[in-house]
Amino acid sequence: MLTKIFLIFNKINDFSVKYPVIRGMVSYGTIWPSGCFLQQIIAGDEEFDFRRAARFSVFGCFYVAPTINVWLRLANKLWPKNDFKSAVTKAVVEQVSYTPFAMVSFYTGMSLLEGKTLEGAKEEVQAKFLPTYKVGALAWPVLQTINHMYVPERNKIPFVSVCSLMWSSFLAYMNRKEKPTIN
Repeated sequence: MLTKIFLIFNKINDFSVKYPVIRGMVSYGTIWPSGCFLQQIIAGDEEFDFRRAARFSVFGCFYVAPTINVWLRLANKLWPKNDFKSAVTKAVVEQVSYTPFAMVSFYTGMSLLEGKTLEGAKEEVQAKFLPTYKVGALAWPVLQTINHMYVPERNKIPFVSVCSLMWSSFLAYMNRKEKPTIN
């Protein structure tokens, strides 16, 4: 029995190494709704909003995982070294290029998944982008520097997705707020 379990685990591992985008999709499709549930627990919600968590799962799985995979592959081609200078460069470039794109996409995508109009999505972006970006600018460059310096290539997307648990909880909080108060 233990041998069968070991063989199954090896097949799953081999598949995830061979198809890193799918590995990332599974990670983000699980971790992003978990972050949404965590935010609901912290907020003291009496019942889980499963539809909201499903939207986080769809967005994390089908949008975030593929785009972060493309970014990480591009960054590693542009700066192939795993030294401190390259890691910091990747993290800074990500913060000024990928991150704004990702945040606008998040608020737009989630608004549309919630049934809002494009105008409603635009208002959401305008109200929440800058406060969210400020918080992200404190955390993500440090996390991505660690990722680019120390994490093996095959584990970069899962590492980022684990870091995303807390980030997706924060995004769930920001997404839920009517008017952000973070300055």
